Amino acid sequence: MNERLSVNASCLPLVEELVEGAAALRVGVASAAGSARVVDAGIDHPGSTEAGLLIARICMAGLGQVTLRANPVFPDWPWQVEVRTSQPVLACLLSQYAGWSLRFDAPEKWAALGSGPARALAAREALFAELGYRDRAEDACLVLETDRHPPPALSEKVARDCSVAPERVTLVLTPTGSLAGVAQIAARVVEVALHKAHEIGFPLDAILEGAGTTPLPPPVDDALVAMGRTNDTILFGGQVQLVVSCADDDARDLAERLPSSASRDYGKPFAEVFRDYGYDFFQIDPMLFSPARVAVTALGSGRTFRAGRLDAELLARSFGGGA
Repeated sequence: MNERLSVNASCLPLVEELVEGAAALRVGVASAAGSARVVDAGIDHPGSTEAGLLIARICMAGLGQVTLRANPVFPDWPWQVEVRTSQPVLACLLSQYAGWSLRFDAPEKWAALGSGPARALAAREALFAELGYRDRAEDACLVLETDRHPPPALSEKVARDCSVAPERVTLVLTPTGSLAGVAQIAARVVEVALHKAHEIGFPLDAILEGAGTTPLPPPVDDALVAMGRTNDTILFGGQVQLVVSCADDDARDLAERLPSSASRDYGKPFAEVFRDYGYDFFQIDPMLFSPARVAVTALGSGRTFRAGRLDAELLARSFGGGA
C-alpha cells in the first residue's frame, strides 16, 4: 500500500469546496473555537443531490470520480450514480467504507458509523493493520450517517483518535434518506464490491480498477424505508466492473461469487429481510451486500467474466414505484 499518499490531504480541497459552496448546496456549516467544524447536509438544512455527490468524492478521498447520469437501464428511475476509481482499495476500503463505529450514552444515546479519510488517521479497525496503511495529516474529515446532531464530545474523541487539533476536524452529517444521503450511499456501489471481495478472501492488491453505476434512490424521511432503498439500489440495480491482475480461473470465481443473488437472503427488498429477522442486522447474511451484476476483467488475458442479474420488479417494490 502506498503510504506516501495521504487520503486526508487528498480530500481537503473537496472539503473546502463543500464549505465554501454551502449556500448553493443548501448545507449548513457551524464551528466554535476549539471544536470541530460541522457540516449539516440534511438535518436542519435540506442539503442537495449535488452536495451528496461531492460528499461521496470526499468519502473516497478525492481518489474517485462520482457523477450523475441518465439511466438507460431502468426507465422508471431516470438517474444513476456513476463511480470510477484507479485506486479502488485506498479510495473505497481505506477511506469510503463506513467502518468506524461511534457511540455515546450520555447525555443521551447517540450512535453512527463513520466513513471517510479520518478513519485512516484513527486506524481503529483491524483492516488498517491488515493492509499496512495509516495516514498522517494535520486535517481530518469524517462523514457520519445520522439524522441527529452528535454530542460535543464527538469532536474531542475524533480529534484525539486522529491526533489532530479539534478545530482541524470536519464532521459531515448526512441522514440516510436525505437528498445528500441517498446520493452518497448509492456512490458506494464499487466499495460494496471491494468489501465483499475482501470478505471472500480475494487478494485486494490484485484489484487495479473499479467502476460502477446504480440508480439514484428516491429520498424519504422514514429511516427504515431509507435504509431499505439505499441497500436495494445496489442489491437489485448496481453494476460493477473490476479489472484484476490474476489468473482467469480466479477472475471467473470472483465474478461468480460477487453478485447479491449468490446470497441465501436474496429475493426480497432489504426492509422485508430486516423485518423478517426481527430487525437484527447481524442475522442477515453478510454476503447479501454486493452489486446485482458484476463483470471481472482479467488484465493478462483480457477476458471478462460476468455474473448476476438486475431486477426492476424488486427495485420498484423498494422504491415505491409499483402500480
